[in-house]
Formats: sequence, C-alpha cells, structure tokens
Amino acid sequence: MTVPNQLPMDELTVHHAKLCQALADPKRIQILYALDGHPRHVSGLAEDLNIPQPTVSRHLRILRKQALVTSRRDGPAVYYKLRDRRIIEALNTVHEILLENIANR
Repeated sequence: MTVPNQLPMDELTVHHAKLCQALADPKRIQILYALDGHPRHVSGLAEDLNIPQPTVSRHLRILRKQALVTSRRDGPAVYYKLRDRRIIEALNTVHEILLENIANR
C-alpha cells in the first residue's frame, strides 16, 4: 500500500519503529523535553539533567540519527535543538494517556 506523496506503508512502518526505539529510553525523553524552547549545549544538558556528558552525547547522536534533533557548531561548542516541536506534543499526548491509564487501574 502506498499513500500519494509518501513512502510505501511497509517502509513507513520501519521508520516509525526506529523513531519509537529512539524514544524508548527515559534519558532521551528527558533530553527532548530539556531542548523544548531553546538550543542547548551538551555540557549544560548534562549538568541540568544530572547525566554524564558522554552519556548525553551518545543519546543525542541517536536522536540526531532519527532526525529528532539538529546540531549547530559554534566554535568548539555544539548546540542541539529540536528539529520539530511536534515531537513534544506527541510525548505530551502519550504522557496524558499514561496518566489516564494509571488513574483507571
């Protein structure tokens, strides 16, 4: 099945699964929320989230590979920002669903 101007459904499903894998780590979700609103330097993210800098860099590499964040070099520093804020809206929707599921147990 192919939707006009889009990828074949099976290819789209593979990309969807890879995106979900990128979101499957709590630290990566924290990083995405921390990037909401303004670009951040790796060291600042590491300090604010209390995560070692190499770990933040590794997670950012995964997020960048899935096109969830972009990077910009400013001298020796690399700044990251959300590629598309709709990912935060999607995360917020999942958050709301989880809260409702927990409340209904």
